[in-house]
Order: sequence, then structure tokens, then C-alpha cells
Amino acid sequence: MLKIRIKSFSELTTNELYTILQLRSEVFVVEQNCVYQDIDAKDQKALHVIGLKNNKIIAYTRVFKPGDYFSEASIGRVVVKQSERKYNYGHQIVEASINIINTNFNETTIKISAQTYLKKFYESHGFQKIGEEYLEDNIPHIAMKKK
Repeated sequence: MLKIRIKSFSELTTNELYTILQLRSEVFVVEQNCVYQDIDAKDQKALHVIGLKNNKIIAYTRVFKPGDYFSEASIGRVVVKQSERKYNYGHQIVEASINIINTNFNETTIKISAQTYLKKFYESHGFQKIGEEYLEDNIPHIAMKKK
């Protein structure tokens, strides 16, 4: 079971921010072989959902209130360290993120931009595909919404 912490950007320690950016780079840039601008000036608006195992950050998302990313509340940068994926921490961090949006923003409608191959994963959390597939940073994505 993951221990979940929620922090605003200003509450993150330097070491936490470094570890989060390192994890995002490890997965989205190196593992997925995708050169893109991860540091996008949106982290300052987000709530950071940190998943800890043995006091180490192994899972992460960032969540936004309506209007800060999409017109709806949203979840992004969903990431789990590769060596930890077999323990279903992805499901735990997404469920925690949904609950945080419900509780902190009093919102139930959530929009995401999901990598297409994760469609079934997000459907298991109540998201439904909206629109057509598109390329984002040269990776196939789909918009999905949970109401």
C-alpha cells in the first residue's frame, strides 16, 4: 500500500521536487524515448500527489482544479517507477488523485490526456474516451473524461 502525501508546489522540498522531476524524466523521457518539455510552468498551479514506499517516492501525479489545465479538473503526469509497477501502485495513485479532486475541489468531472495504450487502465477508474486519437509529443493519446 502506498503512503500518499499531497503538497502544493511551494510546500515541496528541494529534494522532493528533484526526485519527482527525476522520476518523470526516467519514465517519460528515457524509458519512453520521448524528448519533450516536462518542466512546463504548470507545476506551480498543481497539487502534487506523491506515492511513497519505504519513504521513497515511487509514484506521482499532479492534479489541477478546473481552469488551470483544462476547463474541467484534471490529472496529469501519472507515473510509477518501472520496478514498482507490478504492485498495482498505478491504480492506487490514480484513485488517490480522483479522491483528492473530489475532496479538495468538490469536483467529480475529470478530464485527462491519456496515452492510448492505457485506455483500459483508465476505463477501470471510470474514464471514457472522448474524441479521436491524437499525437502528443509523438506518442498516441486520447482525451478521456470521468463524470
